[in-house]
Amino acid sequence: MIVVQSSDVLHYVWGKLFGRHKIAPSLSPSKTVEGFVGAVASATALGAALWWITPFSVFHAGLLAFIICLMGFCGGLVMSAIKRDLGVKDWGSLIEGHGGILDRLDSVIFAAPIFFHVTRYWWTP
Repeated sequence: MIVVQSSDVLHYVWGKLFGRHKIAPSLSPSKTVEGFVGAVASATALGAALWWITPFSVFHAGLLAFIICLMGFCGGLVMSAIKRDLGVKDWGSLIEGHGGILDRLDSVIFAAPIFFHVTRYWWTP
């Protein structure tokens, strides 16, 4: 959860600082290529740095972080596409300015099952 949520925040930060090229303007106009690359690189490094709280090596923790960052980004795009299809701007108003709780969890919803299956089938004896 730390890595995926950090990736979301870092995507926003990198995009605001260096974002020039839209990555999916029809789905999510604020997401940029620069934000995506910066977020994935930073969150992957964070995941590798947190290896000591996992049963994985530094390399494997970084690899898993990279995979779940990609899946988290895909989750955000898929949920944005669903919102566009339904004509909904936000999933709720509980968190002001954030588009609702589901907008905070869309990346985790996609990344968590991938993390489970990769861990289960690659690292379980």
